[in-house]
Amino acid sequence: MFLDKIVNHKKLTLQEKKKTFPLEEVKKLARNCPPVRDFKESLKNNTGREVIIAEIKRASPSKGLICKEEEPENRALVYQESGAAAISVLTEEKYFLGSLKDLNKVKSAVDIPVLRKDFIVDQYQLYESRGEGADAVLLITSILPDIELSSYIEICRKLSMAALVEVHTRDELQRALACGAEIIGINNRNLETFQTNIKVTIDLCSEVPPDVLLISESGIGSNEDIKKLKEKGVYTFLIGEALMDNQNPGQKIKELLYGKS
Repeated sequence: MFLDKIVNHKKLTLQEKKKTFPLEEVKKLARNCPPVRDFKESLKNNTGREVIIAEIKRASPSKGLICKEEEPENRALVYQESGAAAISVLTEEKYFLGSLKDLNKVKSAVDIPVLRKDFIVDQYQLYESRGEGADAVLLITSILPDIELSSYIEICRKLSMAALVEVHTRDELQRALACGAEIIGINNRNLETFQTNIKVTIDLCSEVPPDVLLISESGIGSNEDIKKLKEKGVYTFLIGEALMDNQNPGQKIKELLYGKS
C-alpha cells in the first residue's frame, strides 16, 4: 500500500534526523518559540459562513507535480488577502515536495494561523512543528494507534498547538473522538486509492458532536461542492489542489466562497 510506503519512509528519515538534532534540542526550540496563533478560534470566529483553509501543496502521489511553487510565502499572502482563515503547508519532502522551510516562510509572511500537514508518526515531529512556527498539526487516525493518538493530542495541548485529527471512516471517527479530538477533519480522499468523493463528509458529518469543530478535506473544487456540504451543516473546508492547480488562486477562493460572478 502506498500509504505504508510513505509512513515507512518518514520513520527512516526521522531516525537520521534524530542523530543530528536530538529530541531535547528540538524541545528547546519549541519552548522558545513565539506564542501560537489560535487555529481553532480563527475558524470558529467565522461560524455561520464558509471558511477556507488554503493549502500549499506542490505535488501528490496521485497527480505528480501540481505546481512548481518557488515562493510559497507569496501564494500564502494571496490566500490570506483573498479571505482564507488559515494556511495549510504540506511539508512532506519525498512525495509531496514540501519542506519545513516552506512552513517557516509562510508563517513569517502571513498573520493568520498556519497548519503543518504531514505524516506525524513520532512525538519528535510535534516539538519540531512548534519549533518551526506551526500553530496546528495534522494527525492521521489511520496511521496512529489509539495510545499514540491520545498522547499526541495531549502533547499538542501542552504546546498550545491545535490538533486537526483526520478521519475517513466511521470507525476512525469514533476512535478520534474517544482519543479526545476537538477538531475533526473528514478526509474525502481514500489514502489507499487517493480517490476523492465529498459523499464521505456527507455520510459522516452528522456523527460529529456539535462541540467538535468539523472540517471537510479534499475533493472540493467548486462552489457547488461547498453548497452541498453547507446543506449538511459543514462550513469549514481544507482545499489544496483546486487552488494549487489554478493560475489565479485568489480568484478561485472567491469563486469557491461566492460562486462565479
